[in-house]
Amino acid sequence: MLIKNIEQRIKINKIISISTIAFAVFIVIAGFFFAYRMIEGSRKSIYILDNGVPVLAKQTDVLLNRPVEYKAQIELFHRLFFTLAPDDTYIKDNIQKSLYLIDDSGKKEYTNLKEKGFYNQIIASSSMVSIHTDSIALNMEQNKFSFFGKQMITRKSSVITRKLITEGFFEDIIRSPNNPHGVILKNWRIINNEELSTQNKNSY
Repeated sequence: MLIKNIEQRIKINKIISISTIAFAVFIVIAGFFFAYRMIEGSRKSIYILDNGVPVLAKQTDVLLNRPVEYKAQIELFHRLFFTLAPDDTYIKDNIQKSLYLIDDSGKKEYTNLKEKGFYNQIIASSSMVSIHTDSIALNMEQNKFSFFGKQMITRKSSVITRKLITEGFFEDIIRSPNNPHGVILKNWRIINNEELSTQNKNSY
């Protein structure tokens, strides 16, 4: 009888010891988990000084905003590349800014247009070139984009509207002052740039 009581007490003590150790391990793991969550949460919180007063701002998930940044980069490149004025310096500045956002496919298209005398025609005819973005389609699986828009060439006597459809790929890179979105466009090409209409201006 005495032996059985001793065995039962040993079993009970063993169960209590194991339970205590398991509970302690659980507490430690839970503590690490909550500490990690708190650190992650603090990293997403930044303080902005507004006239010397710290204001808490929450950092949004980068992955959630990335498609928006891709579209913004694509729109920005096309706007810089195709917004032209009859000013050689203005054209070169815009093209230079746009080439920071794309690989050598942008340089090749610029050289192609330059050899065809496109920019000289803009200057000689005192034309203004602008674009209107209709839509931008993204294929996130292939990192591919398609740009749909219109190109307007405004001359002294007429306004020419051309269809503008391009496509290419996008890739993440390090952000920089010249490429704040951290996106590089690759293998870009113009698919369709046919003339849609010519509207003559009234002359008085």
